[in-house]
Amino acid sequence: MRRFTLLLSALLLLVVACGDDAPSAAGDGMAVSELAREGASASAEDLAAISAAEQAFAARLYQALAAGDGNVVVSPLSIHLALAMALGGAEGDTADEMAEALEVAGFDPAALHSALNSLDAALESRNRTDPPIDDREQKVQISVVNSLWGQEGFAFVQEYLDLLARNYGAGIRLVDFSQAAEEARVAINEWVAEETNDRITDLIPEGAIDELTRLVLVNAVYLDATWARPFDPEATFDAPFFRLDDTVVSVPTMHAYQLSARYAGGLGWQAIELPYTGDELSMVIVVPAFGRFAEVEALIAAGLLDEVRGALDSAIVDLSLPKFEMRNQLSLVDTLRALGIEAAFDPEAADFSGISTEEALYITDVLHEAFIAVDEAGTEAAAATAVIIGTTSAPIEVVPLDVNRPFLFFLQDRATGAILFLGRVLDPSP
Repeated sequence: MRRFTLLLSALLLLVVACGDDAPSAAGDGMAVSELAREGASASAEDLAAISAAEQAFAARLYQALAAGDGNVVVSPLSIHLALAMALGGAEGDTADEMAEALEVAGFDPAALHSALNSLDAALESRNRTDPPIDDREQKVQISVVNSLWGQEGFAFVQEYLDLLARNYGAGIRLVDFSQAAEEARVAINEWVAEETNDRITDLIPEGAIDELTRLVLVNAVYLDATWARPFDPEATFDAPFFRLDDTVVSVPTMHAYQLSARYAGGLGWQAIELPYTGDELSMVIVVPAFGRFAEVEALIAAGLLDEVRGALDSAIVDLSLPKFEMRNQLSLVDTLRALGIEAAFDPEAADFSGISTEEALYITDVLHEAFIAVDEAGTEAAAATAVIIGTTSAPIEVVPLDVNRPFLFFLQDRATGAILFLGRVLDPSP
């Protein structure tokens, strides 16, 4: 069975409420630049810097979200890219706050967007299809898609259109928010559904956009990947999972015995890295010791992910990992405010004059939806088939890792370190 991982972010920019609607003239369907998208041209130093910025943003974002209850899954990459597109049209304090929150305050603006374009290209290059294993598909399909939807007849700054074209491969699709907001919402959701094979069909709920909407920015990160060493479905059986409140639930749990993997053990945690087909993307599972979940989770903001990655080393592991599936739908306004973005959400203070000078724009909502499923074949979890170890005259030291309690996970691009997905599983049961 193959599963899908879908994460989307949407930014909705609205004008300050006023008595008169903006003019609504029939457009040609797109507001575009004549410039073509640039190739990956960022220096190695800029690419490393933007990846480090995205990882720092991921840690701070997760820290803010972890204050809530329940399972968490989020795509820092998707949110970072969507906000970066908005940052491209921000000025003054609005731009300064957004840059600080995104950990890109030291970047030259042109270098910033070029580096994000190169990171996008690097991720797209991970796509591949390998020969099947035991008649099971082996592939990585990853795409990063940007889409912008703007008001017909609204004057967009040409430099902003050029930036979108050069670095994000996007123009602005023209719709009529002022007279037909619901039809525009349906059109955006239909586009999202098409891009996600109907896995996410209602990203923007009723009432989220109205006659004052002037621009909607959407970023989607889509992943369909198989494990480099899939789990054997016949080794999956029910096993206990111990929740934080000390209750126990029985969940389908996958097993891999004498698995050759990269493993680490630290103060109060164990971790394992499980690569996807091609070994360029991987999932890292971090399992806090019993009674230490909150303590270890809090370390994400203090560099835990880098500590784990630096400690990983070759080992033979007996691994058990529960199957799980979950979906999160979030409004991130309060979370982003906690990270220091204030002016962008304030109709009196926001400055997006780099997008348009026709009316004063501000961000009214940031919507994020995520879907994750874990099974024996791969995609968004840890998995591997048992590796048969040749005979040896010495006993094999096998490390046990029983993921039978709440755990953390992150999906990374190994070369750049970019964090595609980050989350926690407190309860894997349906």
